[in-house]
Amino acid sequence: MKRKFLVVGLIILSCSLQAQKPYVSPVWSPDNGDGTYSNPVVNADYSDPDAIRVGDDFYMIASSFDQVPGLPILHSKDLVNWKLIGHALQRQVPLEVFNKVQHGNGVWAPAIRFHKNEFYIYYPDPDFGIYVTKAKNITGPWSDPVLVEGGSGLIDPCPFWDEEGKVYLSHAYAGSRAGIKSVLVIKEMNAEGTKTITSGVMVYDGHELDPTIEGPKVYKRNGYYYLFAPAGGVATGWQLVLRSKNIYGPYERKVVMEQGKTPVNGPHQGAWVDTQTGENWFLHFQDKEAIGRVVHLQPMKWVNDWPVIGEDKDNDGNGNPVLRYKKPNVGKTYAKENPVESDEFNNLSLGLQWQWQANPQATWSFMNTQKGSLRMFAHPVEKDQSLWNTPHVLLQKFPHDAFTATTKINFRASEKFTGEKAGLTTMAMSYGNIAIKHKTDGVCIVFTTCEKADRGGKETEKELAKLSQDEVYFRMQFRQDSTCVFSYSLDGQQFVEAGTVKATPGKWIGSKVGLFITSDVKINDAGFIDVDWFRITK
Repeated sequence: MKRKFLVVGLIILSCSLQAQKPYVSPVWSPDNGDGTYSNPVVNADYSDPDAIRVGDDFYMIASSFDQVPGLPILHSKDLVNWKLIGHALQRQVPLEVFNKVQHGNGVWAPAIRFHKNEFYIYYPDPDFGIYVTKAKNITGPWSDPVLVEGGSGLIDPCPFWDEEGKVYLSHAYAGSRAGIKSVLVIKEMNAEGTKTITSGVMVYDGHELDPTIEGPKVYKRNGYYYLFAPAGGVATGWQLVLRSKNIYGPYERKVVMEQGKTPVNGPHQGAWVDTQTGENWFLHFQDKEAIGRVVHLQPMKWVNDWPVIGEDKDNDGNGNPVLRYKKPNVGKTYAKENPVESDEFNNLSLGLQWQWQANPQATWSFMNTQKGSLRMFAHPVEKDQSLWNTPHVLLQKFPHDAFTATTKINFRASEKFTGEKAGLTTMAMSYGNIAIKHKTDGVCIVFTTCEKADRGGKETEKELAKLSQDEVYFRMQFRQDSTCVFSYSLDGQQFVEAGTVKATPGKWIGSKVGLFITSDVKINDAGFIDVDWFRITK
């Protein structure tokens, strides 16, 4: 018994020491180590970023759509090296809706602010309205979401507390729900910031010059109210700034950043932050299709009370994105650190990088402390249903333009029933996976593809080999041409190629990679897999 406690203590100590060491990704780290950085600063799908500085700490959040937990929170000391530290939503509401897969729905572009020693996150659900959640500590606990204003098509909210004590909310509209788009409104809220109390004023109409304007962020400087807003569409847009001496306008208009001759398409939608030393910076996304919307950091300066974002080589006030630049001056130098990707499953909870396709049930997975692994139990899927609409799929973002994901699993099928299937999958509007499957004639390895899953496409399964052991290694290599190459191994050394699929985006998100186990029927003692580890390498 003493030996057991000693071993547990050593494991906890080891995990604690590992947690203290900054994680540096083997596939992408933006800090060049020479005082410069390369964009993107986060080469993964953290779309619609918003950020703030509180003291010496920078915090960034992003949209998460139907992925749970939602509203990811990242932390940085220098705006270049970021770490995922938590999520503000452990379940999505309404619970009965998000207990099922809701691709493209859920949390759209959020805003984070720090007011009177509290963190506020406002986020939109395009089908239900605008919510707010609050916390005294950035890592929580976060309050249950409160509906600030119900309605269909209300998106991209941002709060603003003015000096005279008034509280405002800006937002845009999703044409797919509201029937209108390309306009920005300002509304007044109650003192608590929990309810809108006016119907709002349309402060900008972008139909003529700035179609699909949305995502407004409200700031105030030198007597001007500013709306930083993206326009022109996700993949091809530009960053617009509006300014006025009155929060309700009229607003002057200026384009402050666009692609120009750079390879950074659609550089827009993000956050202005300043450093302790007085520098100004802007975080925004770039749409990279199958990778998703990745995060860039741009230098920013003020000229005649207008922001200029990126490099403005022709001095016209309209900048272009930088690819490599001097790191922000935050008063000191910090170690390299990136969002964690690999997971040895030796801790008491899943790594923060993992998300489910819907609100999780307690029986889907457990940390198996006896074996230092993740145990995932088989749960049924509806007949002819693909993984696209299966909630119990555990996924994480693609971490770079090219990488390798490898996992080691041990499969125990139920004794009385067949049809259980478990393995390594991508997830997007088209996807593929390599898996172990229990059939009537034994256990085998199968390769599966599903084209146009979002349109009801059916899975095509190919048997590769019979299997006489429970342990197997699966691998997926993502290449620069967006090809995913799947393979398997019985010893972890020699891998046999199984097949390829072309990576595609998901619904408003990038392609993801992860683990699953399914069954044809529900029984009282389901089969399971023990996942020893999941590793991201070059």
